[in-house]
Amino acid sequence: MSANSADLPARLEVVLVKGGVTKIRYTGELLADDGTRVAVRAPWAGSGVRDFGFVRFEPGDVFTEYYWRDRWYAVKEVRSAAGALKGWYCDVTRPARRTGPELVVEDLDLDLWRSADGTDVRRLDEDEFAESGLGTSDPEAARAALAALDELESLARSGGFTALLA
Repeated sequence: MSANSADLPARLEVVLVKGGVTKIRYTGELLADDGTRVAVRAPWAGSGVRDFGFVRFEPGDVFTEYYWRDRWYAVKEVRSAAGALKGWYCDVTRPARRTGPELVVEDLDLDLWRSADGTDVRRLDEDEFAESGLGTSDPEAARAALAALDELESLARSGGFTALLA
């Protein structure tokens, strides 16, 4: 199924949920939905500039986001307003769920960054994940989340994002 199919809306509402609460909601352009992976393009949905020290997300940045119904992560290619690749920001999530024009993704606190040149690969927010209590409340989900972070790191260090996102 491609984004050109008559049964797909041209726009998709992405809903990021964390701890049962909607963290952010934004509209993106649906690029593709093959039944397993959903691809969306959207401008930076945050307010103002977010400087992480290793990358800045700012108005005009464009995110091409890939979500899976059968994987515990999402990968977001980040480009500047001028089109320069900044890198990939990855969220560890429960598998995405799509209902019509809405894609719901539950954030599990773990993240990974890979710079455009591949020299900077870093695991993020492991402290938040530990504090979330998921390991106690849902040990199976916690194991899946940690395995997803390991898989993302392996892909990032081996240059595997190209094949993953093709």
